[in-house]
Amino acid sequence: MSAALPASPCISVCQLDAAGAVCVGCLRTIDEIAGWSGFTEAERRRVLALLPTRRSLATPG
Repeated sequence: MSAALPASPCISVCQLDAAGAVCVGCLRTIDEIAGWSGFTEAERRRVLALLPTRRSLATPG
């Protein structure tokens, strides 16, 4: 039995930040969002592992 692929971190707040670098909702880049459906499990996990750091950098204070 194969494991299910990690789910998308999308929270339906689809808007790029002021720099146009990442989505303010899920914190993925345009390339990560566009490629998500074709990503392998390892690629998805790599992206998901980056999100906590992006979140801490995006959060003021």
